[in-house]
Amino acid sequence: MLILTQPQKLKHRFGLLKEMFFENEHILNEVGDTLIFAGSEKDEDNNMHVFMDFSSPYHPKAFAGENELKVKTTAAEPVLESTAVTVLSSKSFTSTTWY
Repeated sequence: MLILTQPQKLKHRFGLLKEMFFENEHILNEVGDTLIFAGSEKDEDNNMHVFMDFSSPYHPKAFAGENELKVKTTAAEPVLESTAVTVLSSKSFTSTTWY
């Protein structure tokens, strides 16, 4: 299940969320989920875009609800009402390798 969030405004710099992700990437990996892309806009470090692949439709909510992550994410003060979350079609693909 591919999910795109754009843009999520942050009251603090993108670097705080980047640090949090690297410290907690194992939580995603343990259940088979993948971060494809996360980054801020070139001229606006407080606008974050994220593209993730979740192995289950229940994982995004579980990942967002992880208590340890909530505390660390809150430090960057995301403005949740600014975020558009788009669930992409199952026809999406992330590789150009033909088998």
